[in-house]
Amino acid sequence: MTEIQDLRNEYKGALLDTKNVDPSPFKQFKKWFDEALKAGIEEPNGMVLSTVSETGMPSLRTVLLKAYDQHGFVFYTNYNSRKSKEISNNPQVCVVFPWYDLHRQLIIQGSVQKVSPAESLKYFISRPFGSKLAAWVSNQSQVVTSRNLLEMKMKEMKEKFKNGEVPLPDFWGGYKIIPETFEFWQGQPNRLHDRIYYTIREERWSIERLAP
Repeated sequence: MTEIQDLRNEYKGALLDTKNVDPSPFKQFKKWFDEALKAGIEEPNGMVLSTVSETGMPSLRTVLLKAYDQHGFVFYTNYNSRKSKEISNNPQVCVVFPWYDLHRQLIIQGSVQKVSPAESLKYFISRPFGSKLAAWVSNQSQVVTSRNLLEMKMKEMKEKFKNGEVPLPDFWGGYKIIPETFEFWQGQPNRLHDRIYYTIREERWSIERLAP
């Protein structure tokens, strides 16, 4: 039987240095994201989102990146969910892209703001029919007594919207994370990992190396 303490992988990747990363963390993100896509990583757009409650208790969950540009990173959710309530109280968040197969992770810290209703609608229209219905079915983060109730409500929604477009719920939409820091982490042998840290200062990005 293998002991947990003996589980160990030797990481190896291309050297990451302040001299060979892009001056723009957004362009460096695109480079790494494209490489994650090319490598066939499952859900390369999956990012672990951290929010904090009013009492200071952090919570984590995986959300899916659905758009990004030079201003930020967008995901969609129920505005009545636990994460949304915590964002409303404290808009400072952190996300991690865990690209384990490439021995990489990317950590982004920043603040969150809602995207426009028009942007939320544009994305909502692109969703599969079942996903649109699910947005109406799920009172996200609230207690539900059984799965059967969810399936019954899904059946009701299918019947309700069978002859027309599914409208965008007023309680559902997108958030954009406006980055303040990026940390690109590349695993290396002997745990001497590369950590390249971007911070925004006077509207310019500075780049530093952090000790592993």
